[in-house]
Amino acid sequence: MAKIPDSPMEITEAFAQDYKALFGDELVSVILFGSGASGTYVPKKSDINFLIVVTETGIQHLSACFPVIEKWQRYNVSVPLFMTRQYIQNSLDSFPLEFLNMKKNHRMIYGEDILNGLEIPRENIRLECETQLKGKLLHLRKDFLATLANRKALELLIMKSVPVFAAVFKGLLLLKDAEPSADASANAVIMTTAEKFGLDLALFEQILQISENKIRLTSEELIKIIETYILQMRKLALLVDELK
Repeated sequence: MAKIPDSPMEITEAFAQDYKALFGDELVSVILFGSGASGTYVPKKSDINFLIVVTETGIQHLSACFPVIEKWQRYNVSVPLFMTRQYIQNSLDSFPLEFLNMKKNHRMIYGEDILNGLEIPRENIRLECETQLKGKLLHLRKDFLATLANRKALELLIMKSVPVFAAVFKGLLLLKDAEPSADASANAVIMTTAEKFGLDLALFEQILQISENKIRLTSEELIKIIETYILQMRKLALLVDELK
């Protein structure tokens, strides 16, 4: 039975060798990213994430990877992201936050460090933040109405919203030159964003308390909080739009 590694670095060399044997000269890079590269990896809880860069020819033969993928899944290795150099360069306008996070939190295991040289325009980051924020705001409104004022559903909506918005807020802080550390908690990211963009700090403190079950409110109180929450998110979306 496979042993889940205490550190991703215990398996990286063997992992890379398997893909080197599989792709040969078509393999460009094997890169560790995510919690395994940022220092937030937790054994048996965290997945181990790899980006594998191959040539345009190599990307046409992914079915050969099935046995290797199955082998490493026993070590909590997620199915790797397979990309080509051209795909990465052509996608910096579509996924700037994702590539920026990889660039800032990755470890080279094999081959060329193609992430290190990426140049991601600030406007690309702003535009993705705006797009994601407005999309999540639409879902927040819809999901709020779907609760039908049920107290437990309202609480659950708030709990689920915190990590969702925290992911976008990390990008917003980059636009304010206040990049959070790789291990910054969702709570810290949310409160820092609220401060930097002049949002209602007291409201967001309440949101976080509710998400952690530290306070218990009535449905009427929760409705008022979420309505204000939605207004604050709309204000934030307008502020991000003005940053361009």
